[in-house]
Amino acid sequence: MIGRDNQKSTIDNLQCLSGGFDLDNKRQYEVVFIVDPTVDDEVARLTDGFKQIVTDQGGVVTKAETMGKRQLAYEILHQKEGTFVLMEIEGSGREIAELERRMRVNDRVLRYLTVRVDEDRRRADKLKDRRARKAAKKAAGGAAAAARRSGGAEFAASTGE
Repeated sequence: MIGRDNQKSTIDNLQCLSGGFDLDNKRQYEVVFIVDPTVDDEVARLTDGFKQIVTDQGGVVTKAETMGKRQLAYEILHQKEGTFVLMEIEGSGREIAELERRMRVNDRVLRYLTVRVDEDRRRADKLKDRRARKAAKKAAGGAAAAARRSGGAEFAASTGE
Protein backbone atom coordinates (compact mmCIF):
# COMPACT_ATOMS: atom_id res chain seq x y z
CA MET A 1 0.00 0.00 0.00
CA ILE A 2 1.29 3.44 -0.89
CA GLY A 3 1.62 5.87 1.99
CA ARG A 4 0.16 9.34 1.83
CA ASP A 5 3.59 10.99 1.56
CA ASN A 6 4.60 8.74 -1.32
CA GLN A 7 1.26 9.25 -3.04
CA LYS A 8 1.53 13.05 -2.75
CA SER A 9 5.12 12.96 -3.98
CA THR A 10 4.13 10.81 -6.96
CA ILE A 11 1.28 13.16 -7.84
CA ASP A 12 3.63 16.17 -7.65
CA ASN A 13 6.16 14.41 -9.90
CA LEU A 14 3.47 13.54 -12.43
CA GLN A 15 2.20 17.12 -12.46
CA CYS A 16 5.71 18.44 -13.03
CA LEU A 17 6.29 15.99 -15.88
CA SER A 18 2.93 16.70 -17.52
CA GLY A 19 3.47 20.46 -17.55
CA GLY A 20 1.52 21.15 -14.37
CA PHE A 21 3.29 22.71 -11.43
CA ASP A 22 6.89 23.63 -12.17
CA LEU A 23 8.44 25.40 -9.21
CA ASP A 24 12.06 25.18 -10.37
CA ASN A 25 11.92 27.77 -13.16
CA LYS A 26 12.58 31.42 -12.35
CA ARG A 27 9.62 33.55 -13.26
CA GLN A 28 8.70 37.20 -12.86
CA TYR A 29 5.81 38.30 -10.68
CA GLU A 30 4.24 41.59 -9.70
CA VAL A 31 2.73 41.77 -6.25
CA VAL A 32 0.56 44.74 -5.28
CA PHE A 33 -0.70 45.01 -1.73
CA ILE A 34 -2.74 47.63 0.08
CA VAL A 35 -1.73 48.56 3.62
CA ASP A 36 -4.03 50.03 6.27
CA PRO A 37 -3.56 53.83 6.04
CA THR A 38 -3.57 54.30 9.81
CA VAL A 39 -0.12 52.68 10.06
CA ASP A 40 1.82 54.88 7.61
CA ASP A 41 5.02 54.59 9.63
CA GLU A 42 4.98 50.77 9.35
CA VAL A 43 4.74 50.56 5.54
CA ALA A 44 8.51 50.59 5.03
CA ARG A 45 9.05 48.04 7.81
CA LEU A 46 6.31 45.81 6.41
CA THR A 47 7.76 46.03 2.89
CA ASP A 48 11.24 45.18 4.18
CA GLY A 49 9.80 42.20 6.03
CA PHE A 50 8.15 40.92 2.85
CA LYS A 51 11.41 41.45 0.92
CA GLN A 52 13.21 39.39 3.56
CA ILE A 53 10.66 36.58 3.22
CA VAL A 54 11.23 36.45 -0.55
CA THR A 55 15.02 36.45 -0.27
CA ASP A 56 14.97 33.81 2.48
CA GLN A 57 12.97 31.55 0.17
CA GLY A 58 15.52 32.03 -2.65
CA GLY A 59 13.84 34.75 -4.72
CA VAL A 60 15.02 38.18 -5.79
CA VAL A 61 13.10 41.42 -5.32
CA THR A 62 13.93 43.47 -8.42
CA LYS A 63 11.78 46.46 -7.50
CA ALA A 64 9.86 47.68 -4.46
CA GLU A 65 7.93 50.90 -4.81
CA THR A 66 5.52 52.60 -2.44
CA MET A 67 2.89 54.17 -4.67
CA GLY A 68 1.41 56.29 -1.90
CA LYS A 69 -1.93 56.70 -0.25
CA ARG A 70 -4.90 56.42 -2.61
CA GLN A 71 -8.64 56.33 -2.32
CA LEU A 72 -10.17 52.86 -2.70
CA ALA A 73 -12.94 52.14 -5.18
CA TYR A 74 -14.96 50.59 -2.37
CA GLU A 75 -14.66 50.25 1.36
CA ILE A 76 -12.42 47.43 2.62
CA LEU A 77 -12.62 46.60 6.34
CA HIS A 78 -14.19 50.04 7.00
CA GLN A 79 -11.28 51.81 5.25
CA LYS A 80 -11.88 54.20 2.37
CA GLU A 81 -8.21 54.66 1.45
CA GLY A 82 -5.01 52.66 1.63
CA THR A 83 -1.29 52.81 0.96
CA PHE A 84 -0.40 50.89 -2.20
CA VAL A 85 2.93 49.05 -2.55
CA LEU A 86 4.24 47.38 -5.73
CA MET A 87 6.92 44.68 -5.64
CA GLU A 88 8.47 42.95 -8.65
CA ILE A 89 9.82 39.54 -7.75
CA GLU A 90 11.87 37.02 -9.68
CA GLY A 91 11.66 33.48 -8.42
CA SER A 92 9.74 30.24 -8.35
CA GLY A 93 6.27 29.80 -6.94
CA ARG A 94 7.58 28.85 -3.49
CA GLU A 95 8.40 32.45 -2.57
CA ILE A 96 5.03 33.67 -3.77
CA ALA A 97 3.17 30.99 -1.84
CA GLU A 98 4.95 31.91 1.40
CA LEU A 99 4.56 35.65 0.76
CA GLU A 100 0.83 35.30 0.13
CA ARG A 101 0.44 33.14 3.24
CA ARG A 102 2.10 35.83 5.34
CA MET A 103 0.01 38.60 3.75
CA ARG A 104 -3.17 36.62 4.38
CA VAL A 105 -2.52 36.45 8.14
CA ASN A 106 -1.25 40.03 8.47
CA ASP A 107 -3.96 42.37 9.77
CA ARG A 108 -2.30 45.46 8.28
CA VAL A 109 -2.60 44.18 4.69
CA LEU A 110 -6.10 44.95 3.41
CA ARG A 111 -5.73 43.26 -0.01
CA TYR A 112 -3.03 41.79 -2.21
CA LEU A 113 -2.79 40.66 -5.81
CA THR A 114 -0.07 38.60 -7.45
CA VAL A 115 0.31 38.45 -11.23
CA ARG A 116 2.80 36.41 -13.22
CA VAL A 117 4.15 38.77 -15.89
CA ASP A 118 7.01 36.91 -17.61
CA GLU A 119 4.87 35.46 -20.41
CA ASP A 120 3.10 38.77 -20.99
CA ARG A 121 6.40 40.62 -21.24
CA ARG A 122 7.81 38.00 -23.60
CA ARG A 123 4.68 38.33 -25.78
CA ALA A 124 4.94 42.14 -25.75
CA ASP A 125 8.63 42.00 -26.76
CA LYS A 126 7.76 39.66 -29.60
CA LEU A 127 5.05 42.01 -30.87
CA LYS A 128 7.41 44.98 -30.56
CA ASP A 129 10.05 43.17 -32.63
CA ARG A 130 7.46 42.23 -35.24
CA ARG A 131 6.30 45.84 -35.52
CA ALA A 132 9.89 47.08 -35.83
CA ARG A 133 10.63 44.57 -38.62
CA LYS A 134 7.41 45.55 -40.41
CA ALA A 135 8.25 49.26 -40.12
CA ALA A 136 11.79 48.65 -41.41
CA LYS A 137 10.45 46.60 -44.30
CA LYS A 138 7.90 49.29 -45.11
CA ALA A 139 10.59 52.00 -44.98
CA ALA A 140 12.85 49.96 -47.28
CA GLY A 141 9.93 49.30 -49.65
CA GLY A 142 9.03 52.99 -49.65
CA ALA A 143 12.59 53.98 -50.55
CA ALA A 144 12.66 51.48 -53.42
CA ALA A 145 9.32 52.75 -54.72
CA ALA A 146 10.58 56.35 -54.55
CA ALA A 147 13.69 55.34 -56.47
CA ARG A 148 11.54 53.67 -59.13
CA ARG A 149 9.36 56.76 -59.41
CA SER A 150 12.32 59.10 -59.73
CA GLY A 151 13.95 56.72 -62.24
CA GLY A 152 10.76 56.76 -64.33
CA ALA A 153 10.79 60.58 -64.40
CA GLU A 154 14.38 60.57 -65.65
CA PHE A 155 13.45 58.09 -68.37
CA ALA A 156 10.57 60.27 -69.52
CA ALA A 157 12.83 63.35 -69.61
CA SER A 158 15.51 61.56 -71.63
CA THR A 159 13.04 60.33 -74.25
CA GLY A 160 11.61 63.76 -74.66
CA GLU A 161 8.10 63.00 -73.46
